[in-house]
Amino acid sequence: MPNSSIIAVIACGVLEPEVRHYAADRPQVRRLEFLPQGLHEDPARMRVELQAAVDRAEADPAVEAIVLVYGLCSRGVENLRHDRCPLVIARAHDCVTLFLGDKDRYAAYQRAHPGTYWYQPGWIRGRATPGPEREARLRREYAEKFGEDDVEYLLEMDRAGFAHYTRAVYVGLGLGQPRQDVAYTQACAACQGWSFEELTGDPALLRALLAGDWDPRRFLVVPPRHVIRLTADDDIIRAEPETLAHQNAPAS
Repeated sequence: MPNSSIIAVIACGVLEPEVRHYAADRPQVRRLEFLPQGLHEDPARMRVELQAAVDRAEADPAVEAIVLVYGLCSRGVENLRHDRCPLVIARAHDCVTLFLGDKDRYAAYQRAHPGTYWYQPGWIRGRATPGPEREARLRREYAEKFGEDDVEYLLEMDRAGFAHYTRAVYVGLGLGQPRQDVAYTQACAACQGWSFEELTGDPALLRALLAGDWDPRRFLVVPPRHVIRLTADDDIIRAEPETLAHQNAPAS
């Protein structure tokens, strides 16, 4: 049976249209806050910004639970402190699982196609995905700071970061302009010399997260004064008491 707690939602901006759409008919959603996409590239900054958002949510006395619309995301969700409200998060490595609707579906696809780069509507909006627009933007940015030889070297380094990928896969939930997004992904795949596939997204995981339907196979409910920690198994994440997490933290 769905949990009826009043919830605050903290989400990555890459999922803002989807979260707003599926939260619109959920009266238990009291607060929506979106943080900049791409924070997973700097996990320390991501943790600081998430902690500030959690603190703001806990300061609202009406809020009874805090939903994080994130995956593990380079471990940026680990060690968040919360004293009053439980945190709820999907068992997911990253936001791809939220588009596919199931962590096992994601894991099975990754095993079958290990060279997959995922394209989703939010990342396409930001034009940060591998493709002709990314390279043109980087070339302009580098040219403002460096000489021609350095520009070419930096572009080559950027290309090398994607060298192990062989496939571009588009997955969305049907919002926005999906046909344009698919065409864009196809163009990026052609530019990179990758194969292309389109997968049908499934909003079930996101719907359940926002509805309070937090079954333990799909979601982790983290009690107050506990933190999120990475596991080495299919559960992906676990809750650990703050004091134990502090004892297990690596020495600086």
